[in-house]
Amino acid sequence: MTRVTGIGGIFIRARDPDALRAWYREHLGLDIQDWGGVTFRWTEPEGVTVWSVFPASSRYFDPSIAPFMVNYRVENLAKVLAELRAEGCAVEDRIEESAHGRFGWVLDLEGNKVELWEPPPGRFPG
Repeated sequence: MTRVTGIGGIFIRARDPDALRAWYREHLGLDIQDWGGVTFRWTEPEGVTVWSVFPASSRYFDPSIAPFMVNYRVENLAKVLAELRAEGCAVEDRIEESAHGRFGWVLDLEGNKVELWEPPPGRFPG
């Protein structure tokens, strides 16, 4: 059974977000936008992967203490979260909805927070 259909984003927590963004811009040539990250577009299937830096003080990755979080694209967030709960995984009780789609979270075996993203039908944020 396929649950994940791609990587929706890679998020890095940094002590000095501006300096880290500058390092990635200078050394890897990332075209970092004013919002603080880059959007990589792909076509099979159509979509995007976001790369972004968060301040070290960000609580968005909590309760994980890892300095990163991977966002995985899914087709049916509610179904995937229900299946993960049934399998005994530590799934957060909330789902966030916005113009960018629906988001849910689960902790992996080592306590790393994993974000699951169901894009809005027919369009991709960018």
